[in-house]
Amino acid sequence: MTPFLPQEIIRRKRDGEALSADDIRRFVAGLTDGRVSDAQTGAFAMAVFLNDMDADERVALTLAMRDSGKVLSWPDLNGPVVDKHSTGGIGDNVSLMLAPMLAAAGCHVPMISGRGLGHAGGTLDKLESIPGYDCYPDSAVFRRTVAEIGCAIVGQTADLAPADGALYRVRDVTATVENLSLIVASILSKKLAAGLEALVLDVKAGNGAFMADPDAARRLALAMVEVANGAGTRTAALVTDMNEPLATAAGNAVEIRNAVDFLTGEQRDPRLLEIVLSLGETLLVLAGMERDAPASRLRLQWTLDSGAAVERFGRMVTALGGPHDLVECLASYLPVAPVIRDVLAGDEGYVSAIDLRELGMTVVGLGGGRARAEDGIDHAVGFDRLRGLGEAVTANTPLARIHARTETAADAAAERLRAAYALGESPRREPLVAERLVPEPR
Repeated sequence: MTPFLPQEIIRRKRDGEALSADDIRRFVAGLTDGRVSDAQTGAFAMAVFLNDMDADERVALTLAMRDSGKVLSWPDLNGPVVDKHSTGGIGDNVSLMLAPMLAAAGCHVPMISGRGLGHAGGTLDKLESIPGYDCYPDSAVFRRTVAEIGCAIVGQTADLAPADGALYRVRDVTATVENLSLIVASILSKKLAAGLEALVLDVKAGNGAFMADPDAARRLALAMVEVANGAGTRTAALVTDMNEPLATAAGNAVEIRNAVDFLTGEQRDPRLLEIVLSLGETLLVLAGMERDAPASRLRLQWTLDSGAAVERFGRMVTALGGPHDLVECLASYLPVAPVIRDVLAGDEGYVSAIDLRELGMTVVGLGGGRARAEDGIDHAVGFDRLRGLGEAVTANTPLARIHARTETAADAAAERLRAAYALGESPRREPLVAERLVPEPR
């Protein structure tokens, strides 16, 4: 075997050549064990950024990053191992409902989730609103929870796809984050390390999405579907709308309450229900659990109507350290903000547009997200009862209800919220699911 020289691999990519799978494996191994310096990592990322990668290179990079650490396997489970990934948005608490619904439908869901990023909330931050919930359980607890209950929503540990952390740390400071190949490998390496048989992707487009442009979102979705299937995991993607909040809540504890209300049937936001069922039905067909989408949708609806899904959610919370009666005594456990009040529209008309990025940053400003990585989070703050596009309001109609730590913080957030809402003629709403990208049938 020829000696490993990172600079030669960098040179070939710099000059526009396609790298072999062996080149990529060796570079990622060097990245993981320290033989590749930060300077070489940055040069490699910039070479990829400028010249990109073809489909084979993307698959090889994803597999090498997946294999840079522990890859989970589940040989003893009776049922397919599946998961979903969302590119994030406002009011996106889908994982909290979909994981227990899939578990109740006969799947196993080892869901590796993340924290808030920028204006979008994170699933782990929401779950940490629950007293005692352990987002980083030891391996035995994690595996037992998945095996016995069917789902566990936890954070990424250092031994899963460590090459991704090493590469992203350098990308973040070398202006190479936005490359499609590097984004795809980063997302999929972590997901595929969980040992999945099937995966569904929710790629969002709109002013509240990281990929605001629908064409860019579609390119990302296509690339991830191509690479994940090329890596051996049956994967589909839905391109979905993020021009209005998905749930009627944005924050942490408020989204947990919204999710529990959804599971119990107390309140199910229509957009949220549609996207949960759309993602779930796609995944059940991918995993071979049902023959088609209508049968899958009926099965998922049964998990809600029968109470099976909320029962799985409650058991998951208990298994991961939370209270045994969270669902029954939710108000006793979730943190409550000292100031809770309506934010009135102050004018009349229809909700014609919502600046979701500003809405998300308003939650961050209240303390519900992080301005810096080291910041703590106030789990009690945020908004609920958020109005959606096309809703008619008068001057005294609440646009939302605010949950804040102080009156001063509430005043500032209320002003920002009103500015994020535009009133005018009733708008034409985009379809919630704009496109479905699915692999060929087996």
